[in-house]
Amino acid sequence: MKKSDFYFELPPELIAQEPPAHRGDSRLLKLDRLTGEITHTRFANLKDYLRSGDCLVLNDTRVLPARLIGIKESTGAVVEFLLLKNMGSDVWEAMAGPARRAKVGTEFTFGDGILKAEILEALENGNRLIKMKYDGIFLEVLERIGEIPLPPYIKKKLEDSERYQTVYSKDLGSAAAPTAGLHFTEGMLEEVEKMGVKLAYITLHIGIGTFRPVKAENVEDHKMHFESYTIGERAAEIINSTKDSGGRVIAVGTTSCRSLESNSDLSGRVTPCSTETDIFIYPGYKFKCMDGLITNFHLPESTLIMLVSAFCGRENTLNAYNEAVRERYRFFSFGDAMLII
Repeated sequence: MKKSDFYFELPPELIAQEPPAHRGDSRLLKLDRLTGEITHTRFANLKDYLRSGDCLVLNDTRVLPARLIGIKESTGAVVEFLLLKNMGSDVWEAMAGPARRAKVGTEFTFGDGILKAEILEALENGNRLIKMKYDGIFLEVLERIGEIPLPPYIKKKLEDSERYQTVYSKDLGSAAAPTAGLHFTEGMLEEVEKMGVKLAYITLHIGIGTFRPVKAENVEDHKMHFESYTIGERAAEIINSTKDSGGRVIAVGTTSCRSLESNSDLSGRVTPCSTETDIFIYPGYKFKCMDGLITNFHLPESTLIMLVSAFCGRENTLNAYNEAVRERYRFFSFGDAMLII
C-alpha cells in the first residue's frame, strides 16, 4: 500500500484559517461507511443521526500554552521554544528555533524573568532538554506567559485562544486540540444527553508528531509516535455498557478512536488504564470498539486520512473528500466535520 494511494487535490484556499463566527456553525458531511452514500447537512443537526443508547467518546485534553519566547541572557538573542513533553523534575523536551542559539549550558529568561531555563542536552532529533526555574506552580506560570501553538498550516493569528480548546477541555498536556470536538457547544452536549446519548470522557494528550508527514512511500514502513492516554473507570463503564446493550460507540476525533482501539479486547470492551499508544490504523485494520466516527477533513497522504480509510474504505473516503472539495467545505483544524456511521 502506497502513500500516494491517499492523495487528493486540495485547493489551498479551502484550508480554514480561523474558526466559524460561532462555535457549532460548521457544515457536516454524513458518510455511510458501508454504501458510501453522502448527505450534506449542518453540524447543528448531528442529533438527527444519533439515537438513544449511543455513546459519544470525547477527548477532554486541554492544549498547553506551550509556545514560549525566550531571551538569551548572555546576548539578548530571541529563541522560540515549543514544549513537547514533560520529562519530570521540571525538565521538558522542547523544539527550539533557531536551534543554533540554544546550545548546552545556555540560559534563557521568559516573561520578564518569572520563568528561567537552562539547556541541558541537545537530542539527536534536534530537540532540546531544558530545565525550568520558577516560583510557584509551573502550569500557572505557563498559563500567564505561554501562547497556544497553532498548526503550521494556520497562518492567521487567533484572537481568542479558547476557540482552539473544546468546551469540555480539562486536562492540560496536549500540543494540539482534538479538533473534531471544537464543533460542540455546551447546549449541544446537553441536548444529546437528554435524548439518551451517553457521554464518555477520556484523555489523550496529542503530541507534535501529529503534524509530521508520512515520509515512507510504503505505508507499512511508517513509524507512529507515542502519545499518553487515560481511560478512567467511569468512562470504561459507560463504553462497556453501551457495547453490552447494543448501542453504538461513536468516537469524537481520531484521538478518541486511537485510545479505544489501543485498549479494547476482541469483543470491543475496554479496561481502565493510563498508558501510551503508538497504534497505526490503516486499511486492513479490524475495528473492535468503534462503531462511528466524527472527524474533520485531514491532510492528503496523512496517517489520519489512512485511519478514516480503514474505517469506511479508501474509495468511499476519497469520493467523500473529492465531493467535499467540489462543495467547498473547509478543511483541517478550524474546518467542517464528517460523521461516519
